[in-house]
Amino acid sequence: MTASTAPEGRHEDDTARIRQRFRVDYDYPVVFTHGVFDVDNPALADAVRRREPGGRHRLAVAVDAGVAAAWPDLTARIAAYARAFAPGLGLAAPPLTVPGGEAAKNDPELPLRLLGWLHNAGLDRHSALLIVGGGAVLDAVGYAGATFHRGLRVVRLPTTVLAQDDSGVGVKNGVNAFGVKNLVGCFQPPFAVVNDLDFLATLSPRDRRAGMAEAVKVAAIRDAHFFRWLGENSGALRAFAPEAVETLVRRSAALHLRHIAAGGDPFEDGSARPLDFGHWAAHKLESLSGHALRHGEAVAVGMALDARYSVEAGLLAAAEAEALCGLLEDLGFRLWHPALDLHDRRGARRVMAGLEEFRAHLGGALTVTLLTAIGHGVEVHAIDAEGMERALLWLRARDAARCA
Repeated sequence: MTASTAPEGRHEDDTARIRQRFRVDYDYPVVFTHGVFDVDNPALADAVRRREPGGRHRLAVAVDAGVAAAWPDLTARIAAYARAFAPGLGLAAPPLTVPGGEAAKNDPELPLRLLGWLHNAGLDRHSALLIVGGGAVLDAVGYAGATFHRGLRVVRLPTTVLAQDDSGVGVKNGVNAFGVKNLVGCFQPPFAVVNDLDFLATLSPRDRRAGMAEAVKVAAIRDAHFFRWLGENSGALRAFAPEAVETLVRRSAALHLRHIAAGGDPFEDGSARPLDFGHWAAHKLESLSGHALRHGEAVAVGMALDARYSVEAGLLAAAEAEALCGLLEDLGFRLWHPALDLHDRRGARRVMAGLEEFRAHLGGALTVTLLTAIGHGVEVHAIDAEGMERALLWLRARDAARCA
């Protein structure tokens, strides 16, 4: 027998282990205002300076090209605003215009160009990056801001309904890669969010409508009372009545923020994505359509599909799915797209590949949110292909009847 060489009282198979545990609190304001760059409106300056009200803050500004085109005096207004709040607020460089829409997220060179711009502007971790634009620009520029010096103080100024009521108030940043939506990105809460509702007035009707899909989504899975309000006010919303749209934005944003704060998994460490009801099909449909569909338009189709599948699975009453589809149609959405009929070489619908892509994005088991009633979502871990095929056929027949 060979004698042990371990010190007295220890064994050769002992394992040293130190467990580290700490918590980090995040807080950020979401401000609703009008005329954010009016020199007598301190909302933006207060958001940038909220930690050091008396300090000097260097600011870089990235502007969505679509917003810059709709507001040709925007750059001059931003410069005037910085002068009005000097020396507490100062531009580190002239505002940078970046491509809008999915083009921002599909350009693999954009993050590097943005990082070079931030470096040349001499920003440090106490500097702020203001992003003015729609959800795709907030995602792409926010990704660069979250990685530069391991994180600038990113202030979001969403300019679309979709960004103001959903994505712009959340904690995600990212870009598309290898044909997959949001394949590359990070979780980094914003330093502040400022929603200027005036920007919604210059959106095209299509873009204003697309953003309402996310409000329907969060109402369908979280708040039956809000869902009823949407139905009662669908006419005013379809006509883009300012007061109705403002209410939709605020209530939807509040529900999204409540989930982030109290849902138990703000950085999606698990395999569930409860706020992504309808999104497994929507993300795939966006790519299958060559991004001809707006995100919100694809989400509307995805929600209708999953609501009907919930019926096929015995989870939801048919009348409840009809109520959801009816609301979406009342708001002006079409609930079918020809890309849903695309098949691969084996004869399978290509949209069904979205289920595996959805699972792989988080890892773990497939987790899809369905409905048991309006206002109540439920997580399932398997989708029956035959049931989903029946739901697809039902949705196509419904669309054909409406278009006849």
